[in-house]
Amino acid sequence: MVESGTRLRSKAVVRRLGTLAFALGCVWPAWSADQQLETVGLGRAASETEIQAWNIDVSPTGEGLPSGSGTVKQGALIFAAKCSMCHGATGTEGPKDRLVGGRDTLRTAKPVKTIGSYWPYATTLFDYIRRAMPFPAPQSLTSDEVYAVTAWLLFQNGIVSEETVIDARALPQVQMPNREGFIPDPRPDVSK
Repeated sequence: MVESGTRLRSKAVVRRLGTLAFALGCVWPAWSADQQLETVGLGRAASETEIQAWNIDVSPTGEGLPSGSGTVKQGALIFAAKCSMCHGATGTEGPKDRLVGGRDTLRTAKPVKTIGSYWPYATTLFDYIRRAMPFPAPQSLTSDEVYAVTAWLLFQNGIVSEETVIDARALPQVQMPNREGFIPDPRPDVSK
């Protein structure tokens, strides 16, 4: 059976209307959101100073590390005063995450994931301490204090010597035991 010309034109019109409705459905939410931002008048653009206050990330290469330095001896004192209440006197007792030990346990039935057994980059340690520790007062440590605590934790894990001074030049050079234990993410947007 052959459809009439009117019926075929009618189906074509319905298809075109469906395509138009789909296109509007895709574009309308974005346009509508822009219009709402202009008319609601809430908020303001962040200032450069406000952006810089949150721009504290550190890359594995050390990009983003601030000036300053710290020693193992200084780090021991700071850790005892500001970190031991959660991680114990040596970083192994808890009650929170264990930070020291665990070497050669990752392929066992009960892996112990610590700074020395699991973390691939020493700069990640600095970055995490700087932005999130101590738990009761995150971002309250100075750069020198963060370098010192980082030095002490690396020493406790047998990664650096007791005489080591950690700063923006030395930290990216520290070779972590599990550095080759991770596979780089191949997506183009994560390596920038």
